[in-house]
Amino acid sequence: MATPLSASKLVEILRAEGLTVHEVRNWRTHNRNTKGPWGPMNGVVIHHTVTSGTDASVDICYNGYSGLPGPLCHGVIDKQGHVHMVGNGRANHAGLGDGDVLRAVVDERKLPPDNQADTDGNRHFYGFECVNLGNGKDPWPEAQKAAIEKVSAAICRAHGWSERSVIGHKEWQPGKQDPRGFTMDGMRARIADRLRNHKPGGGGGTRPPTGPRPSYEPFPGTAFFRAGRRDQLITAMGKRLVAEGCGRYEQGPGPEWTDADRKSYAAWQHKLGFRGKDADGEPGKASWDKLKVPASRS
Repeated sequence: MATPLSASKLVEILRAEGLTVHEVRNWRTHNRNTKGPWGPMNGVVIHHTVTSGTDASVDICYNGYSGLPGPLCHGVIDKQGHVHMVGNGRANHAGLGDGDVLRAVVDERKLPPDNQADTDGNRHFYGFECVNLGNGKDPWPEAQKAAIEKVSAAICRAHGWSERSVIGHKEWQPGKQDPRGFTMDGMRARIADRLRNHKPGGGGGTRPPTGPRPSYEPFPGTAFFRAGRRDQLITAMGKRLVAEGCGRYEQGPGPEWTDADRKSYAAWQHKLGFRGKDADGEPGKASWDKLKVPASRS
C-alpha cells in the first residue's frame, strides 16, 4: 500500500520524466475528499474523454457535469502529449469496479475478467483522461501515447510498482471500453521497457558537486538478512527504502529484519526493473549498491 503523492511531488516526477505539465486553476486543492477516503494508492487507470479539443476537454474534467462533479481525473493528456493537472486527491474517475481486479493489481499479476462492480476505485487509483473521441477512428498520436507511457512510468517508479499497476478503465469497470484505439497490454509493455531502460531527469548542464564523496555501507551479504537479525544497518536501509518511495512499513523501519523489510526491498527491486526471483525481497549486491545506504557504522 502506498501513501498518495503530494501535488508538488507529482508535478516533480512528471517533469523529471520529460513531460510538459500545465497546472490548471486550483487543481492542488481540487478534489472529492469530503465524499470518501483517498488512499492507500494501488495503481493508475487510463481513460479516454469521448471529447475533442484540449481546452474543452480540460474544462469538463476540471468542472465535471450535472450528476458527476469534478474533478473527473487527476490529469488530462492532450494529443500533443502535454499533461494538464486538474485534481489532487479523490476524483470521480474510476467508480465502482471489480475487487478481484484490484487484488490482482496489488499483487502485480495477470488481470482477471472485470465482472463485478463492488469496490471503490476512486479511493485506490490515480486517473488520467486522454483526449480522444473513443470511436475507434480518432487517431492516437505517438506524442500522446508516449505521454501515457511516461505518466504511468513516473508514478510506478515513485511507488516502486511495475507496469502491472497500470490498467485501462475497461479492465476495471464492467461495461466500459476505454481506452479504445490501443491495447493496454501493448501500453504496459512500453511502460515496462521505460522502467527498465530510462533514467528520469539526467539533463546536462549542472555543475559537479564539490566536497568529499559520500561513503556508503558495503553489501553485508545475503545471509545477513534473516528473521530476527537486529542491526542499525537494517534501520538505515529501511529509511533509504522509504525515501525511494518503496517503504511498506506500517510504523516505520526498525533495527530488526521483518517481513515489512522484505516487502519494501522487493518494491525497490521492482523499481530497478528486476522481476521474478530477482525481486523476491532478498537483498543482492547489485540492488544494494544502487540503494546507497549511508555509512554510519563504526
